[in-house]
Amino acid sequence: MKMTYRNVFVAAALLTVSSLACAQTQPSLPPEKTAVVYGQNIRYIEAGQGPTVILLHGLGSVKEIWSANIGALSAKYHVYAPDQIGFGHSDKPLLDYKIATFVDFLHAFMQSQNLSKATLVGNSLGGWIALDFAARHPEMVDKLVLVDSAGLPWGRAIAVDLNPASLEDMRTLLDSIFYDKKMVSEEFVLQAFTNHVRNNDSYTIQRTLAGFAQNQFEDAKLASIHSATLVVWGRQDELISVSSGEKLRDGIPGAKLVVFEHCGHVPQLEKAAEFNQALIDFLGK
Repeated sequence: MKMTYRNVFVAAALLTVSSLACAQTQPSLPPEKTAVVYGQNIRYIEAGQGPTVILLHGLGSVKEIWSANIGALSAKYHVYAPDQIGFGHSDKPLLDYKIATFVDFLHAFMQSQNLSKATLVGNSLGGWIALDFAARHPEMVDKLVLVDSAGLPWGRAIAVDLNPASLEDMRTLLDSIFYDKKMVSEEFVLQAFTNHVRNNDSYTIQRTLAGFAQNQFEDAKLASIHSATLVVWGRQDELISVSSGEKLRDGIPGAKLVVFEHCGHVPQLEKAAEFNQALIDFLGK
């Protein structure tokens, strides 16, 4: 399937919990909890105490994509990592999924947890949602962290299968996500494909893509973002180039950009230690 930038980030987000198979050690996570939002079950992980930080995964991904980061953050912060509506263990209603849909569910999720304000950290589609949330609900955003974020229009095309129907398709997809191709082992590909099928999120992906026929991009909103913002990117991101990170830095007043070398689309996994340090330094300022 040929894609423009409007949906290229989706491929990057087709990571499931099997992404963590890349790590040599996997930290244990707190037990999963459930919040009811608009009558739908939202599954999430909660850890730590202090100022609130909410971690937002990308399209097709799951909350466990942040497993290498939750422990470091929860030492000083109250961390939430939800499966966003339509993904992971959360309910998957038959909706036309738009950016505003995810923003509405995030807003209601925060209300369900009595959270008046939080720092939002979003990867890929999660960054797009965080950015739009900051524009719509500025009073509820403390700081903003955009990690290889989607949300800006750009016409580059790329060939990749958004809903892999074979192991070969899944390998091609994962190869486009990681800079270090050795991370994409046969076992990893098998596990990723199995979890993609099990998570049953193809409908959500399809309806989210369909929504991009409408202009939902954030370029006109960047100047209105007044939360302290950190933009994080992998230099070798094959899906969304670092030039998009530079545009976010230049468009959001006072934003800072950190670029990791030898890193692809998910620096929270490929450069976990460096990512955690950059994030903690930024949150502590």
